[in-house]
Amino acid sequence: MEAAALLEQLVDLARAAGIEVREIGTGGAGEGDANPGSGICRVKGRVWVLLAPNDSESQRIDVIARALATHARAFLDSRYLTPAVRALLGSEIDQA
Repeated sequence: MEAAALLEQLVDLARAAGIEVREIGTGGAGEGDANPGSGICRVKGRVWVLLAPNDSESQRIDVIARALATHARAFLDSRYLTPAVRALLGSEIDQA
């Protein structure tokens, strides 16, 4: 499966699980870190995944997969996952 298609599936899956997925800015005047990276955080008790535009598709995939494996295991158990997504998330769950 192509990385772009896998990333799209993971974003859709994360949003369906109640994880907020947002693109962050590229950095500019007054934003502090000029080269932010993708990551996971909590905002008012909700899990957010912030995707940095400078990160590769594989870095973005890793961050979303980690968020799903860590914060949405029960949700994943109740969903059909394509073999590529299941294999990726299975390895993330084993590492979590």
